[in-house]
Amino acid sequence: MSKIGFIGLGIMGKPMSLNLIRGGHELYVHSRHGAPQHVVAAGATACGSSADVARKADIVITMVPDTPDVAAVLFGANGVVEGLAPGKIVIDMSSISPIETKQFARKINALGCQYLDAPVSGGEVGAKAASLTIMVGGPEDAFNKVKPLFELMGKNITLVGGNGDGQTCKVANQIIVALNIEAVGEALLFASKMGADPAKVRQALMGGFASSRILEVHGERMIKRTFDPGFRIELHQKDLNLALSSARQAGVSLPNTATAQELFNACAARGGKAWDHSALVRALELLANHEIGAKAVSTQT
Repeated sequence: MSKIGFIGLGIMGKPMSLNLIRGGHELYVHSRHGAPQHVVAAGATACGSSADVARKADIVITMVPDTPDVAAVLFGANGVVEGLAPGKIVIDMSSISPIETKQFARKINALGCQYLDAPVSGGEVGAKAASLTIMVGGPEDAFNKVKPLFELMGKNITLVGGNGDGQTCKVANQIIVALNIEAVGEALLFASKMGADPAKVRQALMGGFASSRILEVHGERMIKRTFDPGFRIELHQKDLNLALSSARQAGVSLPNTATAQELFNACAARGGKAWDHSALVRALELLANHEIGAKAVSTQT
């Protein structure tokens, strides 16, 4: 049994922390809006600050929305660094900037502690089912020490490389997901506009080389118009901002990523920041003046 600190008990953090408790670990928790009662009832100890969590735990996990949030939790007033002692391990499982992650790691290392960036993919469903994909950057010895904890939260766990490489992998993941959503949206919109049944088209494509999880899950969302999140557009916007800003610094052009971001921006401008990211298709539908599933005039003669 390890003494684990967990900071950030939102949509993802709550089920992840509960899985650690079920694994038999002693958990110390803190959240901006207070520790959820059912997490405390499950056996967690609520702490008054991030510093207090770090004093009591040997391993500190953070799971918060964005880069500034991680910076505040680690280095702000009553932050994690105020409670660290040499030999402890800090794990950030948020999805944030790879460049700033490397800076955070250097600051934590200077205190005699190790740092891992370990962002996840799989959403709330994966967090609850303990089936998350976990992409890790940092020293191998620290990874080996905490891997049993990762195995309580996820299934596909990979040490990608050094600090920052886990976050780079997550950004790459989000590029692929966004462009796949855009491709599925275009394909189903084209089929519908041409007069074909998009549900039958999706069914046919699921048996071929175009098959994907995005076509399976988000294609169904597009057809059934079920755009409750899931994964909110505003969060995917944040991740693509990380991709585009990091790419600019690295001198890399990501033209299709930029296009996907503009489509997300169009959705957000229409009040869709909280829509599921599969609702990117709504921006495409606006450009086509056609909604998937609507009856189209046949182009056949």
